[in-house]
Amino acid sequence: MVFRPIKWLFCSLNPIPVEELLDHISAEIYQKSYVVVDGFVDEEFRKALLEEQIALLNQGKFRHAAVGVGEKKQIRTEIRNDQVLWMDAEDLSPLQAEYWEKVEGVRQAVNQRCFLGLRSFESHFARYPIGSFYVRHLDQFQAVPHRLVTVILYLNDSWTPADGGALRMYLPQEDGSELVEDILPLGGRLVVFLSGEIPHEVLPTNKERISITGWLRNID
Repeated sequence: MVFRPIKWLFCSLNPIPVEELLDHISAEIYQKSYVVVDGFVDEEFRKALLEEQIALLNQGKFRHAAVGVGEKKQIRTEIRNDQVLWMDAEDLSPLQAEYWEKVEGVRQAVNQRCFLGLRSFESHFARYPIGSFYVRHLDQFQAVPHRLVTVILYLNDSWTPADGGALRMYLPQEDGSELVEDILPLGGRLVVFLSGEIPHEVLPTNKERISITGWLRNID
């Protein structure tokens, strides 16, 4: 197992033209199956999304996340103990609709470069209370083969290594080993990766951790 430091790609203080940014995202997905982008959304938009999520949480709309699908769906706190609120594609708030439009740009760019046949997006708000985690897993498995690309946007106001809660990615290498990368959930940071190729986990968090997690799919 090899550890390598992350090299962050973008900063909101030095914005990149949208077309160039989307081209970079698609190129990195094509070449190495993942990409990390700082400052994908500006601070005003990030704070607005965070405030909306907090308001929905205070309204009691979040539920404990489950594992499995259909009749096999169950809450397993030894596997994951986060809370989620699924977004309704037919009833998005103005902020949610704006975020989906940004992800639509990613979908089109990745399709153009990688020919994945991505057709739709599903997403939920995710909240990890203090002490929560999600053990190692793949986002694409037998019950959900239609999830091809994972898209995560972090909304936290601030984060340090001492806060824990990193996204740990296990990157397969040609020699059969794995390269391990820990990605802190910094506000405005976007992480995109191939759902069926990169095992990952959320390490135990020492403070509340907020994000939007979603998947680009090959179904409508």
